[in-house]
Amino acid sequence: MLNKTITIFLVALFSCAAVAQNRTIKKADKEISKFYKITNFVKDEIVISESSNKQTPANFNEGSFFKILENERFLGYGYLGSAAGKAAKFDYLVLFDDQFIITKTKVLIYREEYGGEIGSKRWLKQFEGKASSSEELIYNQDIIPISGATVSVQAMTKAINDLLKSINILQDLKEI
Repeated sequence: MLNKTITIFLVALFSCAAVAQNRTIKKADKEISKFYKITNFVKDEIVISESSNKQTPANFNEGSFFKILENERFLGYGYLGSAAGKAAKFDYLVLFDDQFIITKTKVLIYREEYGGEIGSKRWLKQFEGKASSSEELIYNQDIIPISGATVSVQAMTKAINDLLKSINILQDLKEI
């Protein structure tokens, strides 16, 4: 009886995780369509070797890093990630141009009761134009704090810094 209960619990848990992942992907696809003003596109996954992935502060797991193509025409790069807020993780999307300069950031799913202001277009614009060669972004200096969202602001800032540093490392390693 206990084994059956545990099995049912694990199946339910994995099902919830799969639904959440699908929701994040759908939101990312919608944002990509809106940003590039296109309806049909392909996300061509960029596979990073395990040894290179271990050298980066950002995690390049299955499907998280990709080229965006419309009819074989390259539009840019995308990265799907998550960062820890005060009590829950939030999912975000970063779009890059062909030189790995950030063109758009978007908080896709925010799971906290407070701090959702980090999803505002105005606040997220701070990251646009940043590149892997940019200086590290510093909270309360380069990045404007938001009252009531301190942890989330710091988490998003760290996530972007880690991603830019990782892109730089992957370029040096000739992975991208």
